[in-house]
Amino acid sequence: MLGSLEPLDLGVQIPYHFRCPISLELMCDPVTVCTGQTYDRASIESWVATGNTTCPVTRAPLTDFTLIPNHTLRRLIQDWCVANRSFGVQRIPTPKQPAEPGLVRNLLSQASSHSNPYNSRLSALRRLRGLARDSDKNRSVISSHNVREILINILFSNINSDSSLELNHESLALLVMFPLGESDCMAIASDADKVTYLANLLFHSSIEVRVNSAALIEIVLAGMRSQELRAQISNVDEIFEGVIEILRNLQSYPRGLKVGIKTLFALCLVKQTRHKAVAAGAAETLVDRLADFDKCDAERALATVELLCRIPSGCAAFSAHALTVPLLVKTILKISDRATEYAAGALFALCSAAEELQREAVNAGVLTQLLLLVQSDCTDRAKRKAQLLLKLLRDSWPGDSIANSDDFVCSEMVVPF
Repeated sequence: MLGSLEPLDLGVQIPYHFRCPISLELMCDPVTVCTGQTYDRASIESWVATGNTTCPVTRAPLTDFTLIPNHTLRRLIQDWCVANRSFGVQRIPTPKQPAEPGLVRNLLSQASSHSNPYNSRLSALRRLRGLARDSDKNRSVISSHNVREILINILFSNINSDSSLELNHESLALLVMFPLGESDCMAIASDADKVTYLANLLFHSSIEVRVNSAALIEIVLAGMRSQELRAQISNVDEIFEGVIEILRNLQSYPRGLKVGIKTLFALCLVKQTRHKAVAAGAAETLVDRLADFDKCDAERALATVELLCRIPSGCAAFSAHALTVPLLVKTILKISDRATEYAAGALFALCSAAEELQREAVNAGVLTQLLLLVQSDCTDRAKRKAQLLLKLLRDSWPGDSIANSDDFVCSEMVVPF
């Protein structure tokens, strides 16, 4: 059987007993099943998940689906990797053990029991959080044990007391790793004390606590359809102030920026409270931090800009920032189709509100950008916004521009919106 193995391009051959019988690849996390055969964990889990109930090698029934880590074989594989590193073989990492259902139940029981010592409850939550960080599978196992209800009860217990602060904060950090059902979201949003508590956490001295609070607010807003309850949350001034401060904070780590813009966007979807975002300084902050976002978050930021430009106070705030128009013009066709659409929409709203911004946009080179946009493969909505903006700006274009030449017929480009 060794002769049937193909040598690696690296010039080294993987020993037969280091290969998974299913994938025929080097095992990274060897585990033994009840028949005594060893497989790579990912391969045998996939085998069982597809409905197979027999051992792939022996064809004997798998009477017990427990997977026992084969530590001895894993160490031998690691030693072999080190011995062959001159051939470019990388040492496989020591795998983190998956969360066993029994262990998860015990930890949740410890954490939720008020009769347990405080430090024991805190330690259980921290261990659960570590397991949840390790893998999606661990989170799935933890999620199947009613973790949301337990964590919500811990988070909002004794919120007026300083005796359980660490416990509350640890439960919050774990809770935001899981999606919430609509009933859970509504239960939080309909309780003014809980909403106020989350708003207060946005000003905590720990940036992690602040970001986790913002994350839970976003989960709640996105997880329910009730416009009334979403408006109740968005009506709290401190929430806008706290979220925008997370975005404004230069010490925010990448997760802070991601959570901050997601939460601000969710808040701004409520039309009647967008003025609160403007009053809290959203316009200046969005323009100043736009370059710091990755692609997905930049799209959310530009979508938020367009939403705020739909109200007079938002237009005024963005108009007052000298970089708003040049930055939006530069964004067209630079990040993504969605980003281009939002930028064009925001420019149309701004230029519709003030003639001086029309001239500023033209001076920033918007004409060339829009002409390229309408000829690109961008979305139809983006093209419609660009065509409307071209029509609006026609009187502001220089007399010798292509837009005013005989070769350019604006009416042919404008599609009814």
